[in-house]
Amino acid sequence: MSGGLTIAVIPARGGSKRIPRKNVKPFAGRPMIHWPIRAALASGLFDDVLVSTDDAEIADVARAAGARCDALRPADLADDHTPLRPVLQQALRAHEAATGAQVDVMCSILATAALLDPDDLRAGRAALGPDTGAFVLAAAPFPAPVQRAFTRTAHGGLEMLHPEHRLTRSQDLPEAFYDAGQFYWGARAMFLSDAPMFGPTTRMVVLPRDRAIDIDTPEDWIAAERAFGQTVP
Repeated sequence: MSGGLTIAVIPARGGSKRIPRKNVKPFAGRPMIHWPIRAALASGLFDDVLVSTDDAEIADVARAAGARCDALRPADLADDHTPLRPVLQQALRAHEAATGAQVDVMCSILATAALLDPDDLRAGRAALGPDTGAFVLAAAPFPAPVQRAFTRTAHGGLEMLHPEHRLTRSQDLPEAFYDAGQFYWGARAMFLSDAPMFGPTTRMVVLPRDRAIDIDTPEDWIAAERAFGQTVP
């Protein structure tokens, strides 16, 4: 088997519950999945941009946008509880079997990453470099110190999650980040292993919060459309 491929894999399941058909729902005039496919192709980083889906309509839309979708994903990898890693592993192995070439580096891109910029993908690839023992992901800083967060009690009151920081000044607390829900870079061996995505060797590309909107709810969708009009030409 020859080697050297760099591929993008965009998982796109058909059974979205909170936003029905969200991967093909029109966003800024095009099906949602068009936008991450467009960014991946524009980056110039990938030998192939693949969409892994169990849904024939999503597959057709993905192909029309320029992605590759050779076969539908097996049903046992398309339910509400399927983790991301087995989906990526199946896509990687299926592509190697179809092409006869080994994948060296892979980037998993989320199907709702409508605000993804090709430059962010390039920054992620540069951060990974030749390291075969790391992941690189997109992250954004929390707008306030997470150490000062609180939750609602069963009786309707408030309770700090970290009461030891009740009197700590915000500027004395370390900055915290969250997964921006856009992409994950890694070598073939890392994706095929059980190594955690978030670990001591993981690096991050820090995005501004106005481009780090993980679209899970209708409210997220509205916020992303608003941000799209301000950040994407």
